[in-house]
Amino acid sequence: MMKNSTSPTGSKWTGMVPVDDTALAVTDTGGPGTPVVYLNGQFATQGYWRRVIAELGTGWRHITYDERARGKSKRSADYSFEAAVRDIDAVLAARGVDRALVVGWSYGAVAGAHWANRNPGRALGAVLVDGAFPYDWLDEAMEQRIRKLFRRMSWFLPLLRPTGLAPRMTAEQQANSNIELGRLSRESELGPVLDNITVPVRYVVASGTSFGSRGDEQERIRSSLDAVTAGNPNIRIGAKVAGNHGAILRKDFPAIAGAVREVAALDRGGRRSGCGA
Repeated sequence: MMKNSTSPTGSKWTGMVPVDDTALAVTDTGGPGTPVVYLNGQFATQGYWRRVIAELGTGWRHITYDERARGKSKRSADYSFEAAVRDIDAVLAARGVDRALVVGWSYGAVAGAHWANRNPGRALGAVLVDGAFPYDWLDEAMEQRIRKLFRRMSWFLPLLRPTGLAPRMTAEQQANSNIELGRLSRESELGPVLDNITVPVRYVVASGTSFGSRGDEQERIRSSLDAVTAGNPNIRIGAKVAGNHGAILRKDFPAIAGAVREVAALDRGGRRSGCGA
């Protein structure tokens, strides 16, 4: 059930958007500015975007939401990637938004890339924050490593849920989601998605390691963007920042906001001139 309802382009709105067997907690700043929808990291919440939103300011229409079983959103029987992509459409439809600029971090970057590829007429562009790298990082050994990691964490995850630092998913469900992401990230899977994007895309790339990575694994994964940018002129690296994967939204929000401004300007220019990025 929705609450605090206003017109879709009116003042700030916060409420629950029903979708499938669940309901998503959504915040929409409203107003006439360019709509920007923010897609969270795999187990993160909409609050992670507050610095980026503050940096961009009130001239934009910011739409954030908690994914299924994250933050204030309800549990579901479906935590698949396809459900995550459907949820983008559900949130935009509920808020009366037809065209939007998508900004995704980590898991959200992969969802944003898929949504932009599937909706070229609706995507104003995309900013992908340290995610959506087409690289074959998942093998049988890595899959077992992921399952072992989440099994080890299973005892204290319930203790973190009341604080919002962990989703209301079992350790097995979280492991399965991470493994599905690995399969979707393979060059044979994600590469064609990126190759076919026709709207402006800017990557903001972190440095160093991420949770669960070892040595230079993460930097080798990021190097896969060289082939992406060589093959699709719409896609470029907007910034390589010093912050690591987990800290990028907290420390490098000016670079992310800058990429959003650049993509929005490219979209406006493209619509006027008919040119690409």
